[in-house]
Amino acid sequence: MAAGKSGHSVLLIEPTNRIGGLVTSGLSHTDFHSLESLSGAFLDFANRVETHYAKTYGPDSPQVKASYHGTFGEPKVNLTVFHALLDEQPNVELVHQHLLVALKLTKSRPQRRIESVTLVNPQGNKRTVRGKAFVDGTYEGDLMAMAGVEWRAGREGRDEHGESLAPETADDQLQAYNFRFIMTQDEANRVMPVAPPGYRREDFVGVLDAIASDKIQRVFDYPSKCIFKAHLPVLPGGKYDINDVSRGLVRLSLPGKNLGWPNGTPEERQAIYAEHLRDQVGLLYFLQNDPEVPDKFRQEALQWGWCRDEFLDTDHLPPQLYVREARRMQGVHIYTQADSEYAKEGTRAKFHRDSIAMADYGNNCHGTHHEGPRFGGKHSGEFYNPVPPYQIPYGVLLPKDVNNLLVSCAVSSSHVGFCALRLEPVWMSLGQAAGHAASIAVQLNQPVKQVDVSHLQRNLHADRSATIYVSDVLPDSPDFAVVQWWGAAGGLRKLYSEGTPRKPRGKKLHGQYSEAVPCHAVEMDKTLDEKLDHRWRALAASIGVPPDALPKANGSATRGDFIRAAAAAARQ
Repeated sequence: MAAGKSGHSVLLIEPTNRIGGLVTSGLSHTDFHSLESLSGAFLDFANRVETHYAKTYGPDSPQVKASYHGTFGEPKVNLTVFHALLDEQPNVELVHQHLLVALKLTKSRPQRRIESVTLVNPQGNKRTVRGKAFVDGTYEGDLMAMAGVEWRAGREGRDEHGESLAPETADDQLQAYNFRFIMTQDEANRVMPVAPPGYRREDFVGVLDAIASDKIQRVFDYPSKCIFKAHLPVLPGGKYDINDVSRGLVRLSLPGKNLGWPNGTPEERQAIYAEHLRDQVGLLYFLQNDPEVPDKFRQEALQWGWCRDEFLDTDHLPPQLYVREARRMQGVHIYTQADSEYAKEGTRAKFHRDSIAMADYGNNCHGTHHEGPRFGGKHSGEFYNPVPPYQIPYGVLLPKDVNNLLVSCAVSSSHVGFCALRLEPVWMSLGQAAGHAASIAVQLNQPVKQVDVSHLQRNLHADRSATIYVSDVLPDSPDFAVVQWWGAAGGLRKLYSEGTPRKPRGKKLHGQYSEAVPCHAVEMDKTLDEKLDHRWRALAASIGVPPDALPKANGSATRGDFIRAAAAAARQ
């Protein structure tokens, strides 16, 4: 969409018959912490989801409230909104069910370019497409890998990047996958599960010992002591996004079962998909139907089923597996644990002058290895690391040696670093940045690595996409672009006095959601003091803003006056 807005011709290639990835395949309980972290493409999407519910059911309806500002959309609604967004872009052509089978590269390094890609549809018909710029938006990095870009799967050792969350030595372990089922207790919209292909009762008998312990109190609950995590708050329509129980006794995620996914053929990936389906649907079927399951648990489980109005083409089951991590590019900037941790001074995370996106969720890994039996064992490699809101530099999108390719999902990162980037709002922001960067590169006929990041940031800010977290100047503010510009220059660092307590989260609202992160406000109406005036003037001079264009700390000038004046002078 971002590339299409520029006026260039865009081809969007969807390997399946359903656009949207996990956003339309069951991940409806979006991962972020504060609403203030949402901007750009994801915020636009969420606003349209909320508008859909308001128009359909009324602005004060329970459905609008349940959508939590549009961030909790039913998969069918998310799909509708994505199609509506694409319909607004006449320059974007969408093709479904086309797999990448070949590409043509120029031969000389380091100036290699992708000249064309060849696709095949289910009927075996091939189509070759030439392009000036390419964006790999796949979870797996398939285009990147086919282009010969360096990539990695598995975990780095602790010393490689100095990451405390990494293991002592490198290995091939990969964050586990599971399905994000959409389920309901509404009898009128409920479809009862049936035994999946390959179901074997003996595979699930071990869960009986688990539910006999006090560590499992219900089949469905939130957030713990259950088998299926039914996320709260409830989605519109009385639906639940079902997930793996973090640190639980019984897990849906299956570490080790997905190692062949990143570099697998379509057939190999389909086999991994089928094994996860057999395991997770089979577990539910066992709990609902096996006579040895205690009546308390069986009757509770029988109250739940698939949603009759979701995933009509796939028997009401999500068409995609939740691929939390696959290939990771090793590009211009390898994003690591340090990139989302506090800077040495101040209340903010490490500063990236070339930031093209930001987020607030933190490093999150559901485990990479399972020790012990399927039921009652323990995941290892699991962590949930709170961090302050962080910036993401342009280099994570850039291969080292392919000059017209950007990678927006399988981004350049370590395993630990990737665990802070692997979230739907972040991937939308990175996709938006990739689209704008591709447009600039095509327009100026230059390699993507030569795109002027300040130019890219201006385009992103104009498109209401934030490159730094600001809790009190949001995308709907007339000051949004100038504050983001000043933040990109470094003007929002150390705004709070030395010794101010660092708090990575605001006051808890519900579940994983919080108020704005403290000590990340600009306070535009606050009087400009002499100390800040001195520091800001030096910064303005370093980026070419003439001092006589700036207000002085005279007791009446505000921070907002200074930033607006600096931005106006910079434009001139």
